[in-house]
Amino acid sequence: MAANKPSIPKGTRDFLPSEMIRRDFIFDTIRKHFKRFAFMPIETPSMEKLSTLTGKYGEEGDRLIFKILNSGDYLRKANKDALAEGNSTKLTSSISEKALRYDLTVPFARFVVQHQNEIQFPFKRYQIQPVWRADRPQHGRYREFYQCDADVVGSDSLRYDVELLSLIDEVMSDLSLVDYTIKINNRKILAGLAEVMGIADQLTDYTVAIDKLDKVGEDGVIKELEGRNMPSSVISKTKKLFQLGDEEQTLALLDDWFSDSSIGKKGLEEIRYLLNGAKNADLRTAKIKFDITLARGLNYYTGSIYEVISNEVEIGSICGGGRYDDLTEVFGLKGISGIGISFGAERIYDVLMKLDRFPESAKEGIQLLFINFGNEEAKHCESLLREVRRAGINAELYPESSKMQKQMKFANANTVSWVAMVGENEMKNKTIRLKNMISGEQEDVSIETLIIKVKG
Repeated sequence: MAANKPSIPKGTRDFLPSEMIRRDFIFDTIRKHFKRFAFMPIETPSMEKLSTLTGKYGEEGDRLIFKILNSGDYLRKANKDALAEGNSTKLTSSISEKALRYDLTVPFARFVVQHQNEIQFPFKRYQIQPVWRADRPQHGRYREFYQCDADVVGSDSLRYDVELLSLIDEVMSDLSLVDYTIKINNRKILAGLAEVMGIADQLTDYTVAIDKLDKVGEDGVIKELEGRNMPSSVISKTKKLFQLGDEEQTLALLDDWFSDSSIGKKGLEEIRYLLNGAKNADLRTAKIKFDITLARGLNYYTGSIYEVISNEVEIGSICGGGRYDDLTEVFGLKGISGIGISFGAERIYDVLMKLDRFPESAKEGIQLLFINFGNEEAKHCESLLREVRRAGINAELYPESSKMQKQMKFANANTVSWVAMVGENEMKNKTIRLKNMISGEQEDVSIETLIIKVKG
């Protein structure tokens, strides 16, 4: 019987060396700017207690958490009534105490509370680690993917809200993603809308619906609001908001609507601060757009919210985030404000691939290959190999003195940029025959010249 063909779970991926080199370029670029903005690195476990994660992401998010079965005979302590009834919700709590993290923000809030006596506030952290979501796999949406997060906790200052716009701008510019839009909104504005519309107790339902405008269109949002039994006055006001494309018109209308809403007024004050701050921030490439429909599906946001959309590739948001003023309170620490953003490395990768924007340096693994002509030549090349590696060049010596054709085939398959050939004559003359694999040109050079040429 033939063995089953090996495979991996849907929504996960293997990465070949060429893909990992490009991914590392993205991670290194993002990490470089995190450091320049004075964020400090941390890591948290892949798994958290299920109770840490549930109730923080809303009903939709809770359904997408990957639960981990308890070790051993997990059914021995299972809720027998729930098992007999087929009640998965009740059953889960009795057979699963842990879960894979859904994002990096909630574990970070747990981290802050647990280590509050070991860190100084305001505390700026960055974290680049994988997360897991039991979502339906599709292009640009995976069940296992990396997030690249930067957060500040312990300060109410809106300067950090503006600083994150600058951070996004620097990262995107450095990645050669120069045509994109940072959509911004404020959850206090959405809370004010729900208040003046008389649906304060249905805020989540309302924001989930209007947040889908880009996906389902105006008619789709209206249909969902009707399906959620929203009053006709809510639907008519929502339609009016959709018809206002101008930023100033929208803000003026909200000024009028929020005359008796303190939370709405506060939201407008904060969004205007952010818009003015963006104008004074000398942003290199970012286009800033106030989008009243932007809600961000996560329940913990309380103030500014962000979403970055590529204007060149239709793929959904490639970065998002916002302010969360009471997330640590659920873990017992009150009065700690936080704000953060998360870069979606997977989607950024897909965008860069589609646009062919990866630099040449992110396309090569082995920069230099020494051809093996035999034992004596190989011994001579080993000392040269040590020298070029110490000079910062990714280099390799072919292991056996195989036919030249085979060694060159290896070089081409690994997109090697340069090939070094050292035979009997080169050893006598203390030179190296250096071949540029792109142009095909060859020349005899010293080791010093080789290093200069290969390093560019």
